[in-house]
Amino acid sequence: MSDATPPATPEDPDRTAAPATPHDGDSRSDPGTRSIPISSKQQWRAFWVCVAVAGLTILDLSKVNVALPSIEEGLGSGPTALQLVVAGYVLTFGLVLVPSGRIGDQRSRRALFITGLTLFTLTSIMCALAPNTLVLMIGRLLQGVAAGIQMPQVLGLIQELFRGRDRGRAFGLFGATIGVATALGPTLGGLLIALGGPEDGWRLIFWMNVPLCVIAIGLAAWVLPTTRKRAPKRLELDPVGVVLFGIVILSLMWPFLFTTGSPDDDPRRWWVLVVFVLFGAAFIAWERRYSASGKNPLIPFSIFRRSSYRNGTLLATSYFTGLPALFLLTTLFLQGGLDLAPVYAGLVTMGFALPSALTSWIGGNLVNKYGRPIVLWGLTAVLTCIAGLVLIALYVPAEWAPISMAAVMVLGGAGGGFVISPNQTLALSDVPVKQGGLAGSVGQLGQRIGTAVGTAVALSLFYATIYREQDEASTLVVYHDAYMYGMLAVALFVSIAFVLGVIDLSSRRRKKRRRARRG
Repeated sequence: MSDATPPATPEDPDRTAAPATPHDGDSRSDPGTRSIPISSKQQWRAFWVCVAVAGLTILDLSKVNVALPSIEEGLGSGPTALQLVVAGYVLTFGLVLVPSGRIGDQRSRRALFITGLTLFTLTSIMCALAPNTLVLMIGRLLQGVAAGIQMPQVLGLIQELFRGRDRGRAFGLFGATIGVATALGPTLGGLLIALGGPEDGWRLIFWMNVPLCVIAIGLAAWVLPTTRKRAPKRLELDPVGVVLFGIVILSLMWPFLFTTGSPDDDPRRWWVLVVFVLFGAAFIAWERRYSASGKNPLIPFSIFRRSSYRNGTLLATSYFTGLPALFLLTTLFLQGGLDLAPVYAGLVTMGFALPSALTSWIGGNLVNKYGRPIVLWGLTAVLTCIAGLVLIALYVPAEWAPISMAAVMVLGGAGGGFVISPNQTLALSDVPVKQGGLAGSVGQLGQRIGTAVGTAVALSLFYATIYREQDEASTLVVYHDAYMYGMLAVALFVSIAFVLGVIDLSSRRRKKRRRARRG
C-alpha cells in the first residue's frame, strides 16, 4: 500500500501544493504580492536556467576540495588557510540562506537570483586572479554569500511555478542535477588541474565559472518570469532575529569546520558550542516573542509542525551529513593509498553521478504514486554501496580496487537518485507556496550544516588513524584502516536517515488510517 500524497485535484488542491492566498498557512506571512499566471513553456525555461545555476553552485562545493594541493603549491598556503578556502564558502553559504529565502518570499525572486549570480561571477574572477591566500579566502567568503543568495530562489521558484505531478518531475530533475554536480566535482576539478598544471591548475576551477555565469545571467534576464508584482507592503525581515541567527549558525559550524583530525587541532574550539547553546536559546525565545507580537519572524516555527516537512528536512540533513564525506574519503584513499592521479580518482565517482541522474528523474515521476518507500529503497542501496566500498578497500588487490569501486558506485548512485528528489518533493508537499523560499532555504541550511559536521567527523577519524598508524604499518594498510573508520561515520549518518524515513513512513500510514476511519 502506498503512502504517497495523491496529486492535486480541484476538490483537494492543498494535497500537493497550496495556492498562494492570504489564508494559506499563517496569514501574517503573506508577502504582500500577487501571483501572475505564466505559461507551461515559460515555467520549464525558467526551471532549466535555475537548475543549471544550482548545479554550478553545488559543483563549487566539491571541485575545490581536490584543488587544495595545487593551491598549497601555487600560493604556499598553510593547513589553516586551506581549510578556510573550503570552510569559508560553506560558512557564508549557510549564513545567508535563510535571510535570502525570507526576502525572496516577499520580493522578486528573479531580481535576487540575478543579483546572486552576478556576485558569484565577480567573486569567481576574484578567486581566479588571487595573488595570495588572503585574497583567495576573501573571495571564497563572498562567493559563499552569492551562492546563499541565489539557491533559495531556485527552490522557491520551483515551489511557486509547479503543482502536482509537474512539481515531482521538476524536483526529480533538480535532484538529478544536484546529484551529478556533487559526484562530478572531484572529476572535473582533477581534470582542470591536469590541464592547468600542478601550480596554477586550481585557477581554472574558478575561471570555468565565469563564461557559464555570464551566459546564465543573460538567460535569466531573458527567460525568468516576474512571477509576482510588488505590493506597497514594507519588507519584514526581523533584524534582531537575523543577527541572533547568524551567531547561532557561526558558533555551530565553527568548531566542525576547523576539525581536521590533526594533532595540531586546537581543542578549545569546542567551547564555541557553548555560545551556540546560549544564543540558540535566545534566538528561539526572541522568535516566539516576535511572532506573538503579530510580526513575521525570520523562521516561523509553525512550519515544523508539518510532519512531512520536519521529517523530510531531518532526513535530508542526515543524508548530506554522510554523502559528501563518502566522495571525499574515497578520493583521499585512491590518491593517498593507491597513488592514483586526481583526475582518475575523480573518475571513480562518475559511477555514482550518471545513475543518480537517471533515478532522480525516475523517482521524481514515481514519488506521487509510491511516496516514502522510494526513499527507503534508495537509502538501502546507498548503505549497500558503503559496505561494498569498504570491503573492496580492505580485500580487493590494489590494481583492481578503483574499477571495483566505480562499479559499486553505480549501485550507490542509483539509490542516491531515489533519495534526493523524492524526499524534496515529499518534504515540501504541504508547505504553502508563499513560504517555499524559506522552507527550501532552511532545508538547504540543514544540508550545509550536515556537510560541515559529517566531513569534520569523517576526516577526523580518517586522519587520526593515519597519524596513529603511519609509523607502524605500510602506507596502503594505514589508508585501508583510515578509510574504514571514516566510512563507519558515513554509514552511521546514512543509517540515521533510514530510521527517519521509517518514522515518517509510519506517521504517514497512521494518518492515512485515521482519515480512512473518519471517511
